[in-house]
Amino acid sequence: MTKKPNQKKHAGHDKHAGHSPAMFKRRFFICLALTLPVLYFAPSFQEWFNYQTIEFPGSNWVTPILSSVIYFYGGLVFLKGAYHEIRSKIGMMTLVALAITVAFVYSVAVSLGLKGNSFYWELATLVDIMLLGHWIEMASVQGASRALEHLANLVPSIAHKKINGQIEDVPVSELVESDRILIRPGEQIPIDGEVSDGKSSVNEAFLTGESRPVVKKTNDEVIAGSVNGEGALTIKVTRTGDETTLSQIMRLVKEAQASKSQYQNQADRLAGWLTYTAIAVSTLTFIVWLSVGTGGLTFAINRAVTVLVITCPHALGLAIPLVIINATSMAAKNGILVRNRDAFERAQGIKTIAFDKTGTLTKGEFGVQKIYADGIEESSALVIAASLESLSEHPLGQAIIQEAQKRDRHLDQATDFKAVPGQGVEGVVNNQHYRVGRPEWVEELKLKFPPALKKGLQESESRGESAIVLMDDQQVLAVFGLADQVRESAREAVKKLQEMGVQVVMITGDAEAVAKTVAEDLHIDRYYARVLPEDKADLIRKLKAEQPTAFVGDGINDAPALTEADLGLAIGAGTNVAIESADLVLVKSDPLDATYALKLAKATYNKMIQNLFWATGYNVIGIPLAAGIAAPFGIILSPAVGAVLMSISTVFVSINAMLLRRIRLRDYV
Repeated sequence: MTKKPNQKKHAGHDKHAGHSPAMFKRRFFICLALTLPVLYFAPSFQEWFNYQTIEFPGSNWVTPILSSVIYFYGGLVFLKGAYHEIRSKIGMMTLVALAITVAFVYSVAVSLGLKGNSFYWELATLVDIMLLGHWIEMASVQGASRALEHLANLVPSIAHKKINGQIEDVPVSELVESDRILIRPGEQIPIDGEVSDGKSSVNEAFLTGESRPVVKKTNDEVIAGSVNGEGALTIKVTRTGDETTLSQIMRLVKEAQASKSQYQNQADRLAGWLTYTAIAVSTLTFIVWLSVGTGGLTFAINRAVTVLVITCPHALGLAIPLVIINATSMAAKNGILVRNRDAFERAQGIKTIAFDKTGTLTKGEFGVQKIYADGIEESSALVIAASLESLSEHPLGQAIIQEAQKRDRHLDQATDFKAVPGQGVEGVVNNQHYRVGRPEWVEELKLKFPPALKKGLQESESRGESAIVLMDDQQVLAVFGLADQVRESAREAVKKLQEMGVQVVMITGDAEAVAKTVAEDLHIDRYYARVLPEDKADLIRKLKAEQPTAFVGDGINDAPALTEADLGLAIGAGTNVAIESADLVLVKSDPLDATYALKLAKATYNKMIQNLFWATGYNVIGIPLAAGIAAPFGIILSPAVGAVLMSISTVFVSINAMLLRRIRLRDYV
């Protein structure tokens, strides 16, 4: 499970460079039309179906001429492919080209006087089936790669730019940073920006996989490709061109689909060995049958060609790439971006997953955990404190305001407001003077601190919470315990991972009390507190020594740990998806997506193993049958039948890879 961060990128399917499904489709149907007369004039067909062909001057040359057209027109793509392979590394194109060339040359020689039986109809049907197989293959690959096309189509080409108070439609390519553009209700957002005016709900499903619209208001970030809802928005352009989120996503998906995984490299090596085996077995088959004398030269060549055809490692070459392409496309649709293609192979073996706490398992923002009140109702204390803090910008104060909003409490107007540096705030609410601030402020003011509230303060501090108090002019009225809020999805994520047999570890730079509280809340048995950023990589290295380990953290601050882990998952990335140190990027910043990534990885791994098993396994039976081992029992495979079996194998791995799309990650167990 050793990760190779500096893997070279390889181009996939070089044998199809410059090819398209339409090209194979066109050649297939033209060659199929030319094949019908060849079949009609074939002696074997006349014998099987008990008919006699129409004879006319030159009718004997119809089959050779049409077969020659089929060979050069339909087979040209294979001949060119073989030429390029021979110059580098022979493969499946070489086998196909060798098979049809041997069949063609021998048949032409028979037509010119060599004693024997030609097999033009086998040649024609072989070319047809090969063209059909490649058409299906390329259509499958292209269909799986359409995620990039869909992403590219998300961005409008025209934007409504605001110029001197007027609206002018301009090409998106001409926009620059700080330009202001108008997004009308129902329109797609053409570029990354920040809301400068307006409020609306925005659908970001293409990026996050979450269909529920997100409310956007002033200073919130919006992403190119998302769809505006009911309100008009004015946004200030923040990123253009290749720097936009969508462009970065497209780059990551494209790189992941183009790179090669360890299993792909293994499949390529197997395909290479299979090619050499096919040529060796085909040559041996020809020599053996020719020396035996059964069937003569025609039968020997027929057996040799069938071996070449049935052994063609088409399915093997397609087994891994098509699974990976489907997997990366599925991941992108679910807000999981794959940077390294072999991440799927490493992810399926993960036994420990370590989470950075702040901003990953927690929201990275304070929330009210508990309120202790004495001599006043808890809700009243909350309203008074929130009314005062509404005039402050302190993050702890904002947490109290959010708690009041969550409880649908109406705030009162505060007057004579004053901020006391280093202590807190004070002012008048409902004609009564109050203070909200640090517990130490109580001692300085020499106010009464009721025993029940002192106990509450101690409990709050024991949990590692930050405490602030509400006071009037005589005593402390309430204590608010505030802490970084645990994500609801984090609880579900930890539970699912543990059900999957994966050990969950929490790593944080916070104090022991804070770490212990969060760990107990999430039911995490193993955690590490007071870990400095530079020490995280060492800790991951120790965890790796025990068993394969993944790390989920901030893509910027945790780069060394992400790189050190067997699998690095960058979370908290939001729109900054170009996290170079991670294998996977969890766009929604949701720890639950880590479970989906591991589940998809396991499903992907299973599909790869299934395809490899089939693509290599069927040759164990196919090659001996093609060589004629069952000929004494009347079982003989023609080149055309061999091509059909080879094509069926290709179709099988293609369909099996496509079945990956049927998996619903959020329902998948």
